[in-house]
Amino acid sequence: MKFILRYILLQAIVMGLHLPAVTQDVKDFEYYRRLNEQEKRLPEYKDSDDDLRLKLQQLEIINNSRRKHRAQPLELDILASRVANKICREAAENEYVSHWNLKGEKPYHRYAFAGGHDHVTENAYGEWDSKGFTVTPELIAKLMKNGHESFMAERAPNDGHKRNIIDKAHNYAGIGFYITKNHFRYYEEFINRYLEYISVPTALSTGETGTIVIDTKGRSYLYFLICYREPFPVPLRPGQKPRKGSYEDFSKEVAFKVPAWELAGYRKGNIYSIPVSFKKEGLYYIQIFTDKKEIATPRAISTDGYYPVSGIVIKVTNP
Repeated sequence: MKFILRYILLQAIVMGLHLPAVTQDVKDFEYYRRLNEQEKRLPEYKDSDDDLRLKLQQLEIINNSRRKHRAQPLELDILASRVANKICREAAENEYVSHWNLKGEKPYHRYAFAGGHDHVTENAYGEWDSKGFTVTPELIAKLMKNGHESFMAERAPNDGHKRNIIDKAHNYAGIGFYITKNHFRYYEEFINRYLEYISVPTALSTGETGTIVIDTKGRSYLYFLICYREPFPVPLRPGQKPRKGSYEDFSKEVAFKVPAWELAGYRKGNIYSIPVSFKKEGLYYIQIFTDKKEIATPRAISTDGYYPVSGIVIKVTNP
């Protein structure tokens, strides 16, 4: 008997199973193959050529879902795919489905610790079969499609994963999977990438000043920056499973805010050099919002209707 585990934001319905057709051409594959070879981070979670082909096939399924909702197609992000592979392997081998890993880290922690600075949001899915899987590429393609279709089958108001898939702010996606004898895991990581991060401090001491250097390429202006503080994640005890349920993309403690007119003072041409310092230990999670126009003088502003384009995480410890 096959059981389906769905740790997604809310319940979904599993739809009919049909193998997807391969629509990526050779040029697409060679392009991503080069990116895969060039990416040096998380080398132990690098995709084989065969797995990369499966992911490009799945990317087309994701993009077909987005096209139906008039959202731009996504490109495959190699680093986010490796981050997804890592959590999929841990979740499958330890028989859980969660947005937290065994170290207590949330999706934006894991992506940032791997070297990513863009904003990320995650969907997670799992299946297990008590009789054991007979692993083939066709089976993996089918199971990934199962997961994606379960997300797309969600109905409002319990449709958080569907809304994540069709969010028009996303422009990249990471895709991960892992399969053991009895467990399959599939994760989607959706990325908002609109800035180039020239320099980002990943670790600072309390009282030390670091500088975040960002290039907007002339496409936008920084509109708002908000920094959240949270305690360091607590690793789980042996045998303990990660928590279930949805995760919040922030914490309740706001360390500081930087409005548009202050950010304008850090700009030279397309480059922003933003100094940051922190008084207490912890993890500091920075979300940045952009606008097409620059605001250089104080006025009432709101982030309603805006989407974050950064997922910077800085570890701060006492010297």
